[in-house]
Amino acid sequence: MCKGLIGKKLGMSTVYSPEGKQIPVTVVQVGPCTVAQVKTKSTDGYESLQLSFGERKEKRVTKPVKGHLKKSNLTSTAALREVPVDNPEEFTPGQVITADIFHVGEKVDVIGKTKGRGFSGVMRRHGFSGGKKTHGSHSHRIPGSIGCSAWPARVTKGKRMPGAYGNEKQTVRNLEIVDIRMDDNLVLLKGAVPGSKSGLVMVRKTKFAK
Repeated sequence: MCKGLIGKKLGMSTVYSPEGKQIPVTVVQVGPCTVAQVKTKSTDGYESLQLSFGERKEKRVTKPVKGHLKKSNLTSTAALREVPVDNPEEFTPGQVITADIFHVGEKVDVIGKTKGRGFSGVMRRHGFSGGKKTHGSHSHRIPGSIGCSAWPARVTKGKRMPGAYGNEKQTVRNLEIVDIRMDDNLVLLKGAVPGSKSGLVMVRKTKFAK
């Protein structure tokens, strides 16, 4: 069985359970994904599927990628990702996989890239409380002292300081599937997932589900 699919985050919404409880959900278009390559232990040393999702203008696809996709009768793709698989012999290049590999109530992990926040200070990036606001203080949002006196006379590695914030790979684990709408390949996940609207995500069966 294929253990994950590539998807696109469409946004957040609200649904209601049969008991009338309000549930915040993230709507993700999961698939359809096309198998671009089947990897086996005999040829690649491990077992997985390389999946293709979405489309882009052909002029934006490089010739090596076009040649690779031609084997599975594809002309372009927005994303290529690998997912583990139990039995790769069950799949062939060009095969289409849809959201029916998931079921309502199942727990999944979602991997995405967080929103980029640009260059940020320590209060926004690390949650520092800031300095005094009164009595002539001029240290409102600055990080404060970062040195280590005479020894070791340098800034220690890993010191929390201003810098680029966001635009990082992040995994949210154990999100529950509230509903699946196969007509539109939509999966409704309880809670929030990383990334902005229309951002690519990987929805993967969790390893820790009971």
